[in-house]
Amino acid sequence: MREVGRLLAQGRDADIFEYGDDLVLRRSRDGASQVQEANVLRYASEQGLSVPHVAEVIEDGRALVMERINGPTMIDAASKRPWKIGTFGRILSELHDAVHRVEAPEFLGPAPAGTGSALLHLDLHPLNVMLSSRGPIIIDWTNACAGDPRVDVALTWALIASGQLSGGIIERGLATFGRSILLNRFLAGRNLENLRPALEEVIAWKVKDPNLSEVECSKMLDLL
Repeated sequence: MREVGRLLAQGRDADIFEYGDDLVLRRSRDGASQVQEANVLRYASEQGLSVPHVAEVIEDGRALVMERINGPTMIDAASKRPWKIGTFGRILSELHDAVHRVEAPEFLGPAPAGTGSALLHLDLHPLNVMLSSRGPIIIDWTNACAGDPRVDVALTWALIASGQLSGGIIERGLATFGRSILLNRFLAGRNLENLRPALEEVIAWKVKDPNLSEVECSKMLDLL
């Protein structure tokens, strides 16, 4: 088996290693199977969605080898090109719509809030969109499920609005302004009153997440 290269990224639940010039290896920290995510990525690709291409699943299902995406995350691009934040908000909204036009495969379970049969990413925010030479690529499909598209949109709304900002007073002020633009463009054209019930369900579920800080939970509750 090919030697795993240097560590490229450390996520909350998995690490990414280089695996040659065009591939990366994603390995779960707790040894959890990567087969489900591989199946979701293959299915999403077959439906025409922009996702990393899967090469193989190895190590008895514990590691996923897939296309290496060269390019920044949307959040990194926004920090370097703040004049494009509004455009990024629109692109994020369009990516949501593209995902939700796809019927969820039978092997996916239901979302933790709401009911429906559309494909949901359930973590589709600027950190999980990479801007590559072939366009925006949606990564990290670990939470994919079947459900109501409003749940996916509401969750992204809550996550963007509640994210903690770093830096000094000026940096945080600028970031707050940029976040407002991003969120307004993401939600533009959507019926917010129609989203409210989903937002309430999502926040009631999400504030129980032990990975969220008290500040993040408080900001989410402020949305209600």
